[in-house]
Amino acid sequence: MTRVDYYNDPNAPKANSIAVAVSAFIQDDEGRILMIKRTDNDLYSIPGGQLELGETLAEAAVREVREETGIECEVTTVIGLYSDPKHVIAYDDGEVRQEFSICFRAQPTGGKPSTSSESKEVTWRTAQEIGSLNIHRSIKMRIEHALSGNVETFFS
Repeated sequence: MTRVDYYNDPNAPKANSIAVAVSAFIQDDEGRILMIKRTDNDLYSIPGGQLELGETLAEAAVREVREETGIECEVTTVIGLYSDPKHVIAYDDGEVRQEFSICFRAQPTGGKPSTSSESKEVTWRTAQEIGSLNIHRSIKMRIEHALSGNVETFFS
């Protein structure tokens, strides 16, 4: 399924659903950031996805990281809560979802980078390299918040 992210776009379709999503900002011992290249929109992103019934938010983040990257991790803190109604995600099945995502900071605990049906590339990138990647504005914002050093949780 393909997706298109709209942010502050007057031509964006109106949202018709909302779902809880999580993402994880992970750095290795060298300070590089774990990134994927998504298969559904061909953009780079930090790993993440939808909460499933029967799991906690932290469990969802760990599962999504494992599924999309092959990396095992442990959630340590919350970076931010993102619920801007000006950010909608349109899917080719007609669903238009309002953003509602919790971004966690996590640390890697094992595993080996591997792609999945949701990720065509798994890579560790420096903060400087991030600027040259094609990343949606909403994900850039999460990365900026994570790198800012601010200990307070961001929310929108």
